Amino acid sequence: MWKLLSGRSREAETFKEQGNAYYAKKDYNEAYNYYTKAIDMCPKNASYYGNRAATLMMLGRFREALGDAQQSVRLDDSFVRGHLREGKCHLSLGNAMAACRSFQRALELDHKNAQAQQEFKNANAVMEYEKIAEADFEKRDFRKVVFCMDRALEFAPACHRFKILKAECLAMLGRYPEAQSVASDILRMDSTNADALYVRGLCLYYEDCIEKAVQFFIQALRMAPDHEKACIACRNAKALKAKKEDGNKAFKEGNYKLAYELYTEALGIDPNNIKTNAKLYCNRGTVNSKLRKLDDAIEDCTNAVKLDDTYIKAYLRRAQCYMDTEQYEEAVRDYEKVYQTEKTKEHKQLLKNAQLELKKSKRKDYYKILGVDKNASEDEIKKAYRKRALMHHPDRHSGASAEVQKEEEKKFKEVGEAFTILSDPKKKTRYDSGQDLDEEGMNMGDFDANNIFKAFFGGPGGFSFEASGPGNFFFQFG
Repeated sequence: MWKLLSGRSREAETFKEQGNAYYAKKDYNEAYNYYTKAIDMCPKNASYYGNRAATLMMLGRFREALGDAQQSVRLDDSFVRGHLREGKCHLSLGNAMAACRSFQRALELDHKNAQAQQEFKNANAVMEYEKIAEADFEKRDFRKVVFCMDRALEFAPACHRFKILKAECLAMLGRYPEAQSVASDILRMDSTNADALYVRGLCLYYEDCIEKAVQFFIQALRMAPDHEKACIACRNAKALKAKKEDGNKAFKEGNYKLAYELYTEALGIDPNNIKTNAKLYCNRGTVNSKLRKLDDAIEDCTNAVKLDDTYIKAYLRRAQCYMDTEQYEEAVRDYEKVYQTEKTKEHKQLLKNAQLELKKSKRKDYYKILGVDKNASEDEIKKAYRKRALMHHPDRHSGASAEVQKEEEKKFKEVGEAFTILSDPKKKTRYDSGQDLDEEGMNMGDFDANNIFKAFFGGPGGFSFEASGPGNFFFQFG
């Protein structure tokens, strides 16, 4: 019997040596096979389990490696390398507290062991990163959580929990491709991982792909029916989709008041869904513009671009509202942003129109001076001139203070200037199109308002203002 055992031991040692040779050549799969053969021949040898654990660690199979390392120290509690490997596996899988216990045991056996000392420090560092990340997640400081998880993952590369937390925070920061990549890597190793399915759904949800997101949330809940985050996200996604669709339906039917209420309710469902909320703000802005609540529409569109500064539709809607409220500089700024992003003929024309209106707005508004609409007829322009010219004529204010006389004389001149332009079809056309009036001999500094007045009212004897009582005047022709 002893000879049989001795023979098996020698054969096991041979397999171990072969395993060591393959390990040295970094052929870990073959090393694993030979260490397994050695264990099969001699299953009570702690070092064989330790060697196979080291090989599995090199293959990234830390959970299997942990089992072998634990078996090695069960067989021989004084096996320092076994405790080190157990601790390393625990740490790689993210169980820093268990890792600390393993490294402490190694230090009890060999208090000068430099590797055990360093790994013990590493494990404590991971626990500290976890603690900080937990507090920062509650504060919604997602960037700091990502930083902490990146540091922790340097020591715990196989920890799905750290990866999931990092991915969730990346999603909350709008870094969806990175979050998707982390979740996908986990799902390739474990297609039933509910946390990874939840993160995949979360990314789609925040990218406004709500139907696909719901599918992932449902799949996560199948794997883990008590997954609270997936449950809440699924409920929010369904509610958001329903409210948005109801709002769109009301808008198409022309029920703008109801559409406004529905979009407002949708905005209250999930403040974290930036992309969908940007669309909801823009939609509500469109409703407000239909209701002629242009300042509210501008505010909604501003909120939309704050959430998503690439949202062209919101810039276009706000620019149109600026145009409608004669805020031309702001309109030009928005149209420039749009044209820089999408250089289409339509956007170029919109920008040119806004620039023209801005240029026109910086000149005197002759329509406003006469108090008429821009589509006023020739007769309306004449009536307006008659009224304003008489109202501001200097003779009417001859008894007023010098300051008032000066102001009324200025207004009288402006009225005459406005009439000169708007009563002449050629000049009016140039004025309306934004062309410079000083060209082609239309220098407005050379005209005489009194001559225009006389020409308009006519009569060989002219006219005069007469007092009919304190503060009252009437005019008569001679």
